[in-house]
Amino acid sequence: MLIDTHAHLDSPKFDTDREDVISRALEAGIDTIVNIGFNRETIPSTMALAEKYEFIYAVVGWHPTDAVDMKIEEDLAWIESLCGHPKVVAIGEIGLDYYWDTSSKEIQHTVFREQIKLARRLNKPIVIHNRDAHEDIVKILKEEKAEEVGGIMHCYSGSWETAKKCLDMNFYISFGGPVTFKNARVPKEVLERVPMDRLLLETDAPYLTPHPHRGKRNESAYVRLVAETAAEIKGVSLEEIAKITSENGRRCLGISR
Repeated sequence: MLIDTHAHLDSPKFDTDREDVISRALEAGIDTIVNIGFNRETIPSTMALAEKYEFIYAVVGWHPTDAVDMKIEEDLAWIESLCGHPKVVAIGEIGLDYYWDTSSKEIQHTVFREQIKLARRLNKPIVIHNRDAHEDIVKILKEEKAEEVGGIMHCYSGSWETAKKCLDMNFYISFGGPVTFKNARVPKEVLERVPMDRLLLETDAPYLTPHPHRGKRNESAYVRLVAETAAEIKGVSLEEIAKITSENGRRCLGISR
């Protein structure tokens, strides 16, 4: 059985066939899906999914591209209240995104730091979004003592040197569809070096669809394709990768089922 540790199945891209998508995931051997609510619109829809399906869990937080829209005091209190729900397993996805010019770096840094502080106070792991901001991500995680809660480096795309720093801060390294691409030399090299007990798999559905479906809508069933690539890189069976990454996901997120 497999865990998809990062999905957005509440996306409008699934509005016409969400039940079928979820059924296909179960048929493909995915027994746990972690859905991410990352702003004012997607947090309620993520919570609704987690409450409807026993095997879907929620992560709630504020995405860096939406940081400018965050009412910090009010929305942090909202996130804190939701973290008391038994299906909410982490705070995220939080972090920095220097690719999309929607929120200033200053605002992103403030929102990121405040959510790390909240996670430490609640003893919740965090799920990190990092796009073109490797150095600042590591710097802020260190300064805010994020190693006290650890968490997940979502859809990791950085170097081994940065991954090593994150591993040293109690983070798991998660890989998605891009590691299956034929030209994905660096992600494949990093996956090969990540210790088995810190390896996670995800889809980020409906985004970042793995080969051979690249360019089409992604879905949780395709985490199996990521697992097949990881097994090949690690030189182990698909069954072993599934077992280990599932154990890792449950341990990281405190999922006991």
